[in-house]
Amino acid sequence: MFTPHRPRKKKKAAVTTTSVIAQSLVVTDPKTTELAPAFPLVSFLWPGRKSTSQWIVLPLILMVAGLFRWTVGIWGYSGYQTPPMHGDFEAQRHWMEITTQLPISKWYFYDLQYWGLDYPPLTAYHSWLLGKVGSLIQPRWFTLGTSRGTEEQLLKVYMRATVLVSEYASYVPAAILFNRKIAKLRGISAWESSVVLAAVLLQPSTILIDHAHFQYNTVILGLVLASMTSVLANRYLWSCVFFVGALCFKQMALYFAPAMFAYLVGICLVPRPNVLRFVSISLVTILSFAVIYGPLLLGSLYESTKDSKLVNNLEPPPTLKSLPLQIDTNSWYYPLVLQLAQSMYRIFPFARGIFEDKVANFWGCVHTVHKLNGYPIPMLQRISMLATFISILPTCMTISLFPRKELLPWAMASSAWGFFLFSFQVHEKSVLLPLLPMTVLLGIEGGLGTELRAWIGWANIIGVWTLFPLLKRDELRMPYAVLTLLWTYLLGLPPVSWRLYTPRQSELAAPTKLLHLAFYMAMLIWHVLEAFVAPPAGKPDLWVVINTLIGAAGFGICLLWCSWQLILRSGLMEDYFGVRIRLEKLEKVDVKEKKALKKSQ
Repeated sequence: MFTPHRPRKKKKAAVTTTSVIAQSLVVTDPKTTELAPAFPLVSFLWPGRKSTSQWIVLPLILMVAGLFRWTVGIWGYSGYQTPPMHGDFEAQRHWMEITTQLPISKWYFYDLQYWGLDYPPLTAYHSWLLGKVGSLIQPRWFTLGTSRGTEEQLLKVYMRATVLVSEYASYVPAAILFNRKIAKLRGISAWESSVVLAAVLLQPSTILIDHAHFQYNTVILGLVLASMTSVLANRYLWSCVFFVGALCFKQMALYFAPAMFAYLVGICLVPRPNVLRFVSISLVTILSFAVIYGPLLLGSLYESTKDSKLVNNLEPPPTLKSLPLQIDTNSWYYPLVLQLAQSMYRIFPFARGIFEDKVANFWGCVHTVHKLNGYPIPMLQRISMLATFISILPTCMTISLFPRKELLPWAMASSAWGFFLFSFQVHEKSVLLPLLPMTVLLGIEGGLGTELRAWIGWANIIGVWTLFPLLKRDELRMPYAVLTLLWTYLLGLPPVSWRLYTPRQSELAAPTKLLHLAFYMAMLIWHVLEAFVAPPAGKPDLWVVINTLIGAAGFGICLLWCSWQLILRSGLMEDYFGVRIRLEKLEKVDVKEKKALKKSQ
């Protein structure tokens, strides 16, 4: 007998409800008692809350983020029409010139007074690749010597495109994977993850520095995010590979190194020692450094065998000259030692001083009232090292004792803030590093809620505000205003929206409201004074100095807040001191909104 055919029932498309997403993304309309988006970014993505449309939402987010990046590139850049040194745009172009036109053994030695290469080898390889591609379009862009200061329109388009492609090949995929992974681990819906991704990709500081001022910071940020994502996936060896890649692209990845090191040590010791894991992590880390430095060292060794005079004509760095051991310059290994010593000397330029320009960190503030340039550099190095160590010690101890992967972003944010505030030779653009782990914390449970959104948004606004003096020199005031106001509008933050700080908003503690509002008002008043009031004749940098002092105070509070949140969430206070800390307000669910949701369904 034949059984009748029974067609399979189609599964109903799962609808993303508020109970699955987060109560922080919706509010109840007091008039209609219907649910509505809590802030404008949610409103824009509201039609895509059905799970079946996520593959439509993601391309739209990427296209909008790319459009803003490319549009910002229409404006000026660092060093535009300012000879003889120009700026960061010329530095990046010059490195493409050096790496494509010179033997590899001369990369770290050539004309150090004019934008000599001072980043690790992975940056050099990246410049070589982009220079080779650019030479196929127009060889004269990278002709040795004669191409300096080139500002052709097509070159600008090409250079802007290289930043965009580099970011979409590194930072953007890493941000997508990190958000997806942390959402899956914490039970957060794909739609809420899309809201977070849009907030992360539209962060104003990163867009303004890389796509307006001109740099390739998103490559290092992408490698750091890839390392954090690998930790979330329990792929610790891949995490080491990506993190070494970040260190070998820009040395500023050291800001995160203590937290990452402490976490990896912790997972090798807690809950019981794992010798095999420790040995594997150590070997993979060493091998990763060897693979990245290999082309530089082996290439130099090969060139020295072809021309012995090539190495003898290179001036050894002071660090190599000061060694108590005498190295035979005719030995086969001398080219290796010379390249390694020169690259380290260039990568860590201690002779430049404890900070550059006017940066909003501790040393910048101290220098305002007590000049530091009269002290010996070795002494300043030791003091800054001690201060940095003290600032990150609680973070490293906590993450090593409680090596839980959900705590890693907090630890990396705290470590990066400590380095930014107290370490040696800090740039104002380095604020992008601590802002990265803080911003991706929007993706944890409660990340888009009132408290975390207020703190993360506040830190980002202070960060981009301290970059204003730099952006102003590059004639980037308009992109600064548009992108900053756009981001604050989308996330419902001051100065566009003050709803988070209204008396009816009970989730924020009164001290937090007063603190944030004081800084917001100070920044607004500063902008008015800077725009309409000329500084005194004897103090032309008055407004920049005030910017530095206020910014450093805000960043110090960010360090304390991130460290405190790490300690609270680790359970250290409860386990060791018997203090019952309640975090329900970060994860609590509004019962009234749940009932309203059921009625609307």
